[in-house]
Amino acid sequence: MGTRLPLGEIPPLNAARRMETRKLGRYEIASEIGKGAMGTVYKAIDPLLERTVAIKIINIAADDPEMAEYEARFYQEAKAVGGLNHRNIVTVYDVAKSGDMPYLAMELLDGHELGTVIANGRLPVAHALDIAAQVADGLAYAHEHGVVHRDIKPANIMVLHDGVVKIADFGIARMRSAERGSESSPVLGSPRYMSPEQVLRKRAESRSDIFSLGVVLYEMLTGAPPFSGADLNAILFQIVNLVPPAPSTMNPEMPEMVDFVVAKALAKTPDERYESARELANDLRECRRKIDAPAPLATLAIFKPSVPRLDPYAATPLLTQSYPDARHGDAHPEAPDGATTLGLSKEFDSFSATARLAVHTGVAETFGELVKTQETELDGVTVYGTLVRDQSASRVMPGFGSTRWDAQERMIFMASVAAAVLLAALILVL
Repeated sequence: MGTRLPLGEIPPLNAARRMETRKLGRYEIASEIGKGAMGTVYKAIDPLLERTVAIKIINIAADDPEMAEYEARFYQEAKAVGGLNHRNIVTVYDVAKSGDMPYLAMELLDGHELGTVIANGRLPVAHALDIAAQVADGLAYAHEHGVVHRDIKPANIMVLHDGVVKIADFGIARMRSAERGSESSPVLGSPRYMSPEQVLRKRAESRSDIFSLGVVLYEMLTGAPPFSGADLNAILFQIVNLVPPAPSTMNPEMPEMVDFVVAKALAKTPDERYESARELANDLRECRRKIDAPAPLATLAIFKPSVPRLDPYAATPLLTQSYPDARHGDAHPEAPDGATTLGLSKEFDSFSATARLAVHTGVAETFGELVKTQETELDGVTVYGTLVRDQSASRVMPGFGSTRWDAQERMIFMASVAAAVLLAALILVL
């Protein structure tokens, strides 16, 4: 969390504040909790309401040329989180300014950063699914209210001692009313957890948060991030071009259905990901319920590559898409109807979605073997330009194998082979 600072060094360093080193506005500073790149968080007492709070301040000098930018992000966070009231999002009580220093008063969280929790290795599958589902719930609520976090990572996820998970640090969140920055503005976010559209400087929308959560989920399940490299450029290249191996190849306790959920969350193009974080949360809970159920079809084990796979064309649709510069013209999200979704989403459970995931995870060559064991009524689907047909139709599935032949077709095929063999023998003799 950073080095501990004496209370007497709480910025800003103006004369009025030096005379009152243990107070910030009406709040009485008790101790430092942590320090990050943007600011420092202190434990404090609100004497007016007699409650303990967390105070977040900007950790930068008032005369620094970047002060205006950091202060703008600070108020952006206050505005973004201040309008959200959800059990999986940190609550902001107050925003104010003391001298030259703006600060936020937030609820004090009794727990640990997720980054600390996973520092010693992967989590139990059930625990990882529970955490990811709660984060997805919080993101769904934020997205439905026009707020995109844009920096989901373990350091911004708090796991409380009572099991509740909270999303924190909306410092670079984008709201529906916000304008898009210029093309020369820096890319915001944590590189290892960025979505491909953030890397390519496209506009980050709700499905960008879903990708980042997929990266966090992968790391919780396997103990290692899906994208890593010797430098920043290597990491960004992998995010756009590399398909990581299925989590179950590194964690044999993983239900195989989780592989499909992770693959869908980590799809390179937003349209191939979950349509909403709420849909992702439903599928994560469905996986959680099936952990204690009988093991799924074991034949899926042959499909899972154990090494990363380079796919330079995965993000091609993303490169060809264009987005408006601002969000003013976007349709406002519809309020949720409150209905409970049971089981996996229809699209996820469909033949077309399964075929897309098979292609995405590099297992298309053997997908036909599984299709032969399934009963489906779908006619066919085009996957990345390849027509994939189901087993119920007496047709060929290009790239995935062949279908069953009737007796007449077998006889024709055998006769053709016999004729070819006879012709080859005559050629050799003559």
